[in-house]
Amino acid sequence: MQHMTLLPRFQQFPALAAETAVSSPASAEAPALPRWDLSALYAGMDDPALTQDLATAEKQAKAFAARYQGKLADLSGADLAKAIAEGEAIEELLGKAGSYASLLFAANSSDAAISRFSQSINEKLTDISAYLLFFTLELNRIEDADLEQKLQDPALAHWKPFLRDTRLFRPHQLSDEVEKVLLEKSVTGAQSWSRLFDETIAALRVTLDGEEVTVGDALNRLSDSDRGVRERAGKAVGAVFGANIRLFALITNTLAKDKAISDGLRHYARPTSSRNLSNMVEDEVVDALVSAVRQDYPRLAHRYYALKAKWMGLDKLEHWDRNAPLPGCEDRKIPWDEAKQIVQKAYDGFDPRMGKVINTFLTHPWIDVPPAPGKSPGAFAHPTVPSAHPFILLNYHGRTRDVMTLAHELGHGVHQVLAARQGYFLSNTPLTLAETASVFGEMLTFQSLLDAEQDPARKRTLLAGKVEDMLNTVVRQIAFYEFETRVHDERKSGELLPERIGEIWRQVQTESLGPAFNFTPDYDVFWAYIPHFIHSPFYVYAYAFGDCLVNALYGVFTDGAPGFQDKYIAMLEAGGTLRHKELLAPFGLDASDPNFWRKGLDVISGFIDQLEQA
Repeated sequence: MQHMTLLPRFQQFPALAAETAVSSPASAEAPALPRWDLSALYAGMDDPALTQDLATAEKQAKAFAARYQGKLADLSGADLAKAIAEGEAIEELLGKAGSYASLLFAANSSDAAISRFSQSINEKLTDISAYLLFFTLELNRIEDADLEQKLQDPALAHWKPFLRDTRLFRPHQLSDEVEKVLLEKSVTGAQSWSRLFDETIAALRVTLDGEEVTVGDALNRLSDSDRGVRERAGKAVGAVFGANIRLFALITNTLAKDKAISDGLRHYARPTSSRNLSNMVEDEVVDALVSAVRQDYPRLAHRYYALKAKWMGLDKLEHWDRNAPLPGCEDRKIPWDEAKQIVQKAYDGFDPRMGKVINTFLTHPWIDVPPAPGKSPGAFAHPTVPSAHPFILLNYHGRTRDVMTLAHELGHGVHQVLAARQGYFLSNTPLTLAETASVFGEMLTFQSLLDAEQDPARKRTLLAGKVEDMLNTVVRQIAFYEFETRVHDERKSGELLPERIGEIWRQVQTESLGPAFNFTPDYDVFWAYIPHFIHSPFYVYAYAFGDCLVNALYGVFTDGAPGFQDKYIAMLEAGGTLRHKELLAPFGLDASDPNFWRKGLDVISGFIDQLEQA
């Protein structure tokens, strides 16, 4: 059920980064890397402004309920518009506080004081949101004809996209009493299990070569050029997760059951339906994407990894070889300042307006760059609230892939800045479109690097790296989606043993990555560290959606479509006011067309063709 935002809208970090650019103890270079300054939100956990904002939000929420509860259907169009604007202002106060707590926790989830603070803020937000819960429930009970009449008022017409998206959930809305109970218990339900997952991951240590390292650092070594290092890291991570697999299986089983109960109460057709609805995309469109990618497993991943095994002189790849650099092609360390220049140049070359926004991020303390113990793995861009600005979290190790991650997250950041002018309610973009600007930014940066590279061997390395990133974004994420689907479907019949979850994991990995791999039993536990399964079930297909969409969109750009930059910036500025069909129409694209996905996958296949001929 979608109601007024309970917690800050959180742009999850990309799956590629979560798998490969994970956190590690600070290196010798790390102290010089910038950390973010959250004072645009609050000066600290004890900032009086935070206490005042929460008190103000609570007072306003109570007054809001007293003024409007039970009366929405009788309001004029102008008065309903005024009520929505008042509700948005309260929600932005809550979003600001929640954003601050989320970002603090992401930067250091192992700090007990921060963990306690984050939980207390979440509980406070939930308490205050209980006063607002009636609002969307009552909006959804207004008859269509009555609402259409009210929408004749220009003031309410401004909020038409908000009303459209809210009323999507009408068939799944429960009674006010049940909705209130579900809201109030959420802090001791799914949220608590998610917190347990985060804190457990942060606290785990892996013994590698006589050294105790974080899980993030151990996973990062799976990209080391030394195969012995990769093997030891892969086996050590497997051993640690194997020793803790019952806990991760309990978390997974509990959250899957919790979701099944909620989905059953709300009469969703299948476990993925609520995610698709919140993404404003039809089940059939997602099914078409998944089917197209699965059919292309042999043409894409199977073919590429057979090439990689040949280049590495191996009959079979092990799971720890998947992200290995190609032999003889050293991925040089790229200093942070150079990374900024690379990405700035790529965005400037596309459009100076985009470059100007990028420069703001790169010259202000809006990015938390270095790896650090307790820091959230991977990378993300958090929009916070329109009255502040977005923040970006990275774990920068200086590889080409990390530069791509920077380009990716800055794409999110640009999108969030441009959409912020729509306001708190209307700036939020469905996940299927939220990846558009980020993946497009990656493509711009990749092409800029490729065009500037003169050495044939380095060009092949760049091209292979891009293919691997695209396979991680498309093939691997659809495999993750398949894994989640099978786990949630089987969970309906009872709790799954850890061994059974491992079997499902190995099945989908074998199907997606192909016969070039020899998957050993220690890999059966690697599902346990993927945060998307815990925090945002069925989120992962949005990456494949975004990548294929951008491939098609980039093709329109390279074909020299007139006015492309203006149309592209207008698409980002629209935020959540338009659906994917409306946003893509100016480019002549339609995601409901079965051939649309084929165009996106053909781009990946074309890159592999080039590698076969190299």
